This record gives sequence, structure tokens and C-alpha cells, in this order.
Amino acid sequence: MNADSLITMANQIGAFFETMPDRHQALTDIARHLKSFWEPRMRRSLLQYVDEHGGGGLKVIVLDAVQMHRAAIL
Repeated sequence: MNADSLITMANQIGAFFETMPDRHQALTDIARHLKSFWEPRMRRSLLQYVDEHGGGGLKVIVLDAVQMHRAAIL
């Protein structure tokens, strides 16, 4: 799966969770969703993209969730 597809999918998840009033819980839930529903290859590719490109194109809430909960996503 290419980076553009992963970014689009991650941003859709972020759009859903960013409506939550508790931002900390939203970040946790984004990470939990990625861990639960994305296959390991997709999660590794997303983390690699963040490492190599600084997460450009990702919603801030998604980037924050990935950076804050990196270990849980792997």
C-alpha cells in the first residue's frame, strides 16, 4: 500500500476521533484503532513515513497519536 493511501485512511480515522471532547482519549483511541484494525505492514509503513517525512499530510491529531503512542501501535 502506498503512502498516499495510508495517509488518506489515517486521516479518515483522525477525522472521526477528533470530534471527541477528550483529546487525550481521542489520541489513545486512534492508536488503539490502528493497532486493532491495521495489519502490521501498514502500521510499520505509517511509522516509517512519519520518520522519513515528518508526517506531512497527516492531520495533526493523527500525527500526535502516532508520536505519543508509537510503542503501542507497533
